[in-house]
Amino acid sequence: MNRESLLKKFEEIFGNSEAVRFFFAPGRVNLIGEHIDYNGGLVFPCALEIGTTALARGRNDNIISFASVNFDFRKEISCDRIIFDKNDGWTNYPKGVASVIKNSGYELRGFDVLYYGNIPNGSGLSSSASIEMATATLISGLFDLNIPMIDRVKISKKAENEFVGVNCGIMDMFAIGMGKKGMAISLNCNTLDYTYVPVKLNDYTIVIANTNKKRGLADSKYNERRNECERALSILNNYVKAETLCEISISDFEKYGNKLNDEILIKRVRHVISENLRVKEAISCLSGHNDLHRFGTLMNQSHLSLRDDYEVTGKELDALVEESWKIDGVIGSRMTGAGFGGCTVSIVKNEKIEEFKKYAGKNYNERTGLKADFYETSIGNGSGEI
Repeated sequence: MNRESLLKKFEEIFGNSEAVRFFFAPGRVNLIGEHIDYNGGLVFPCALEIGTTALARGRNDNIISFASVNFDFRKEISCDRIIFDKNDGWTNYPKGVASVIKNSGYELRGFDVLYYGNIPNGSGLSSSASIEMATATLISGLFDLNIPMIDRVKISKKAENEFVGVNCGIMDMFAIGMGKKGMAISLNCNTLDYTYVPVKLNDYTIVIANTNKKRGLADSKYNERRNECERALSILNNYVKAETLCEISISDFEKYGNKLNDEILIKRVRHVISENLRVKEAISCLSGHNDLHRFGTLMNQSHLSLRDDYEVTGKELDALVEESWKIDGVIGSRMTGAGFGGCTVSIVKNEKIEEFKKYAGKNYNERTGLKADFYETSIGNGSGEI
């Protein structure tokens, strides 16, 4: 929807659109570096140009009124009583942000807000973190709170962890808040040390494909993988001292890996260590000679490792990636996110995008019975007023 259509919708809901301000928070995709953030490794996300637009204006009372173009459900609350209610659906995400901001000592006042998002829900592109960051940004802007971006990131993470009750990490909010156009972020999620790395796509485009397979196993398998990694680290610490698996060198793993006495644990550690090395090489090849083809090869290797060693892909993601690899002009394709559904990310030559969508989509449908949705996108800026 364009600006005029959104203003008209705001008027329909709230009576008029006087003094309305526009805020935006993107979605994000992790280009490489999966399931290693909780093992001390580097992730390599970027902000996207799709995301959540929020039209907002302050009120003269303490009522917050939430509405959305995407959902019929609306909610009004008082700033004096912000509580989680499972019946309130999507509004629990912005409510959580408002609650954390208020409890952090900032003055919270009433406002009207209309959200519009063009991130596919449940796709793994962080629609929840996007609405949270949009909310933190609009509250900071409307009331001149001047909340630093890194604090908005932490507020949004706290809202999702403690108010909504979802055990997510900080990568999503960080990329959404701190993103820069044309740049990916090399991020250590433990220390929040980060650097920007240029991604010069030239005549290539990032294409995200949604498997439309709901990620039913992702949460339970996520916890299972974390436990396996913790067990492996505990055993390996008898032979090499490391606070995280990613601190263990490949040579030490080759020397002591058999001490795990468990093929499953060996596979998990092999993914973690090799994936962290792939991220480092990816950063190097983009920072130096912009070797996009080598980057694509590393993406492919990442998917194979996630499929064979970490076992978090599933038949739908594997089918979509395998069909993508067959298309001329695709230099890299992999699953992104938690796995067991969600999205793939591919780098595709511009002149081959339509062929890619047609044939990868057709073959994926024949293999799975599901219809994939494709999104051409660019690396965009982080959250802000627009």
